Amino acid sequence: MNTKFFLSTVAAVFAVMLLSAYVPRQAAGDPWVVPEKYKKMKNPVASDKESISVGKSLYAKHCKSCHGTKGLGDGSKAAQLKTKCGDFSTADFQSQSDGSIFYKTSEGRDDMPSFKKKIPEQEDIWSIVNYIRTLKK
Repeated sequence: MNTKFFLSTVAAVFAVMLLSAYVPRQAAGDPWVVPEKYKKMKNPVASDKESISVGKSLYAKHCKSCHGTKGLGDGSKAAQLKTKCGDFSTADFQSQSDGSIFYKTSEGRDDMPSFKKKIPEQEDIWSIVNYIRTLKK
């Protein structure tokens, strides 16, 4: 193995590890901080029958196993997670802006995976937001 390559690789890995120790992270259970631009973001997808149908289908594929059929946080995988799944039916959850829900779905945190690669079309994530809006109590 090339010694210079090896040393530069080790140095790069060490630098990443050192920097990651100083990157602020939200601890599990802390309020989920959403950047202001997302809080103010408007949903560009009309909440109509078609969008809700698309959102429901994507929710069933990507969200239901943790969040449950009715969004109560009681899916089949929920008990295996370190953090509690959100209950989408609560007034507290539903009071969030569409942009906040979009951000959380796209970015993920802790046990909640990021969906921006699994669901690359932003329009589809907005449709999930529209479907989640139908899950209120």
